Amino acid sequence: MNLEIHDVKIDYPEGCGIIIGQSHFIKTAEDLYEIIVTTVPHARFGIAFSEASGPCLIRTEGNDDDLVKECITALKSIGAGHVFCILLRGAYPINILNQIKNCPEVCTIYCATANSLQVLVASTLQGWGVIGVIDGMPPKGVETDEERQGRHEMLRKIGYKL
Repeated sequence: MNLEIHDVKIDYPEGCGIIIGQSHFIKTAEDLYEIIVTTVPHARFGIAFSEASGPCLIRTEGNDDDLVKECITALKSIGAGHVFCILLRGAYPINILNQIKNCPEVCTIYCATANSLQVLVASTLQGWGVIGVIDGMPPKGVETDEERQGRHEMLRKIGYKL
């Protein structure tokens, strides 16, 4: 068996959130587009989905050409079939995550983040497949009472808590 594991650094524009997942059908890009525009109509976004059979093309949708291009770059770097990438500006991944999880062809969400990101990819003689992600950095400690209060204030400031 020829098995290798690769780490693929994913660079994406600052101020964006990214969602990487696995799906299984050609209509994924269109369905994800509809989910985003009906959930957060003001968001700017790009979507790319890599087919795993037939012509094995990267299918795209979105309302921001630069973000679509960044999604294509990410999927080319990952090199695996049936993977999708969404880049969001003007919205957070949490705004659309449950709707994406409920999309019939979505199998897995690997990450929804704004952190530094590496995708772990296994390669065999057949091809490449995502086996996980490294999302951000390791913990440096436990929050203090002051840091907890800061977290509570930040969530209220951005409208996620009353």
